[in-house]
Amino acid sequence: MSHHKEPFSPRTAVCHSRYRDAEKHHSVCLYCAIGCSLNIYKYKGDVVGIEGDDESPVNRGRLCPKGSNTLQVVRSPHRVATVRYRAPYSSQWEDRPMDWAMDRIAKLMQVSREAGFQEKNAAGMTVNTCHSIASLGGSASDNEENYLMKKLFTGGLGMLDVENQARL
Repeated sequence: MSHHKEPFSPRTAVCHSRYRDAEKHHSVCLYCAIGCSLNIYKYKGDVVGIEGDDESPVNRGRLCPKGSNTLQVVRSPHRVATVRYRAPYSSQWEDRPMDWAMDRIAKLMQVSREAGFQEKNAAGMTVNTCHSIASLGGSASDNEENYLMKKLFTGGLGMLDVENQARL
């Protein structure tokens, strides 16, 4: 009769993942158009690790040197956390919080859309278009993000000028 034992020493039997208590989030690397998948680990609100997603058919857990350095970019004390803003007709730049910038962008988009929205064309046909806003996307967005942006901007806001550079 054979006695089957696990091939673990007492020391390794109690080992665990360094991310054991962390929340796992999926994302896409921001550097190029390849769209490598990332696993981002957060513990108590702080990012504690970023690794390639080994379930991704794109990168199978591997990352290039830039992608491998993403955690250092996120945690760098030199990372800019505010926006630079110069009010109209001002000669001075000021730092503003990111939340302020996002709210300002949303408000300005709303104002621009209302100013440039066309419900009907000259022939009376319903067109629901907006000619006063355009979107130019980048290669860091994946196909799913581009699909959602296209649906929001064209279907939701009526924007006609929507373009992106992604080749995924």
